[in-house]
Amino acid sequence: MNDSSHPAQVIAKMRNLLLAMPQERSVTSLLDMVVRQYAEDTSLALSRIWLIRPGDQCQTCKLRDECLDRTRCLHRVAEAYSEGAEPEQGEGADDFARVPLGTGKIGRCAVTGETADLSSAQDLEFSVSPTWALRIKALGLAVVPIVFQGRVLGVNSFVPWKEVDMEGEGLFWGRLVADHLAVSIANAEAFEKIEELNRQLAEDNEILNHELEEATAYGELLGKSPPLKTVARQIEMVAGTDASVLITGESGTGKELVAREIHNRSARSNRPFIKVNCAAIPRDLYESEFFGHIKGSFTGAVQDRKGRFELADGGTLFLDEVGEIPLDVQSKLLRVVQEGEYERIGDERTRATDVRILAATNRDLKREIKNGIFREDLFYRLNVFPVELPPLKERKEDIPLLVNHFLNLTSRKFNKPVRPLSAARMSALQKYDWPGNIRELQNLIERAVILCKDGKVNIEIPKPHDEDAFAGEGPAAGIPGDMVIPEEEMKRREKENMLRALNQCGGKIYGEGGAAKLLGIKPTTLTTRIRAMGVKKRFFPE
Repeated sequence: MNDSSHPAQVIAKMRNLLLAMPQERSVTSLLDMVVRQYAEDTSLALSRIWLIRPGDQCQTCKLRDECLDRTRCLHRVAEAYSEGAEPEQGEGADDFARVPLGTGKIGRCAVTGETADLSSAQDLEFSVSPTWALRIKALGLAVVPIVFQGRVLGVNSFVPWKEVDMEGEGLFWGRLVADHLAVSIANAEAFEKIEELNRQLAEDNEILNHELEEATAYGELLGKSPPLKTVARQIEMVAGTDASVLITGESGTGKELVAREIHNRSARSNRPFIKVNCAAIPRDLYESEFFGHIKGSFTGAVQDRKGRFELADGGTLFLDEVGEIPLDVQSKLLRVVQEGEYERIGDERTRATDVRILAATNRDLKREIKNGIFREDLFYRLNVFPVELPPLKERKEDIPLLVNHFLNLTSRKFNKPVRPLSAARMSALQKYDWPGNIRELQNLIERAVILCKDGKVNIEIPKPHDEDAFAGEGPAAGIPGDMVIPEEEMKRREKENMLRALNQCGGKIYGEGGAAKLLGIKPTTLTTRIRAMGVKKRFFPE
């Protein structure tokens, strides 16, 4: 192209552009750089770059009647106006964001791969706003194909508004830049693909490493008690199938361990085992966590992200604390469980997934269904084969085996040799009811190993909790020490105590200064009790 600059300056600018293009690793930055360079040519009113992409606006495109192939079209991906040529309000700058292949001078160039020089202003049809072209006195349209290895990638178009050489030296530079641009686009796309694959690989590795750490947390499924043998038989029966399994039981009984045993004994054992802790997901991010999202679909979506269903494709997806999933998300979860199909947030493409669902909860989901908190149809989809884990107090004969296992595991973990427990201490551990189940046992052993000296382990058994203390009442409240409190009265006191805590905390449940902290229980436990007792938000301040 030519402008008022000295020819030597023009050649220097073009040379610098040709050298800079291969250095760009972002397609967007590359295209913007090229059109900005053309915008410095005062004889050009407008420079645009169009690339062939899949059709994405077919239903609303103004040229849909001209389009013969609605699978692909030209997308306007970059443009730059010279100073003074910018469109004014109402001049339809976005009228031709997409151009069908074969339509107008730009569309024909994309099909034939032939350069078309400047002829007349009539060539502007299907490319720019007629009112804009008339106002700036556009002289016509020149187009240069962007071709890489014999394949047309797109079109570079120019609209001059002053006398310009678009047939001789100017067109030569246009072709030269377009040829280099094609190679640079291919390189930038390859770089972006490599970066995306590296990012996905790092993300997948992070998830798998986290899953591996959690997989080794409890060791193997240990025990010889009759209740555990029943669970083992159930695992053996269901593992070889693809049936959904709902694992129930108190917190800390090893529900995740059972899920992993089912996966490891299944035909999917060499495929991913992906865990989702449903209780740890912020409410607004459930869909993104399950199904993924595409870049720009919501604030903070700075890049495409795979969902857990996609990561678990071909393997097993473990939904821990499934009762925590909000009701509005349950319907979308039901669809993918039933049909194996879903869409990422912001994406119209329907994806298929082959995933086996294992779910776990410590809630009474049948009661949740009656209270309208859990969908009945989803429950039956998940509860094809139920497995109920016994609490540790019902399998006390397994405690010595578990204690020795955790002692050995923790000793290696902290590199601290330990002595075996005495028979008296082991007997005392078997007499304790373990309300926190296996998790409580492991935590106490880890603490004891950390504190032990000379290998002597002293596992402190917690004292039984005063049940009246939770309700904020005790013998001092006027209840004789030998008086038995009826169940309904206990429930009433518990509810009153809970409401008192919520009022004192201004309705806050989580974190420091929250009611859960004040009551000394987990936030999820408090939330469950609020729902179970039918406490509405109007009973305590926000």
